[in-house]
Amino acid sequence: MNVKFNNRDPVYVQVIRHFKEQLATGAFEPGQEIPSRRELANLLKINPNTAQRAYKEMEEAGLIFTEGNLPSRITRDAQVLSQVREELIDEAVDAFVLSLKTINAPLYDVLELVKDKYERHE
Repeated sequence: MNVKFNNRDPVYVQVIRHFKEQLATGAFEPGQEIPSRRELANLLKINPNTAQRAYKEMEEAGLIFTEGNLPSRITRDAQVLSQVREELIDEAVDAFVLSLKTINAPLYDVLELVKDKYERHE
């Protein structure tokens, strides 16, 4: 597990974002077992309390679940998984649009350029 942390956002938020990205790309399968909080802290070289907070937030959001003393797992809820993907796409589009608005880029030119580049990367 490789996460590049920035200095702007709290570490636990960055951990959650990493999990969301892994879910959206299919790197994590529904029902897949994930590392324990302690294992995650060791893997990412973060404070165990930070890992605990990230897992707590992800459980509250329905991204992961823990049954009894069993290891935590990725949700099997298709609706939650779909919402994560939509949320990440929406955030990316918002950032993209904002950056284009600051330079007054014409919408038609941008759409054509995006279409061309998107098709080239397939």
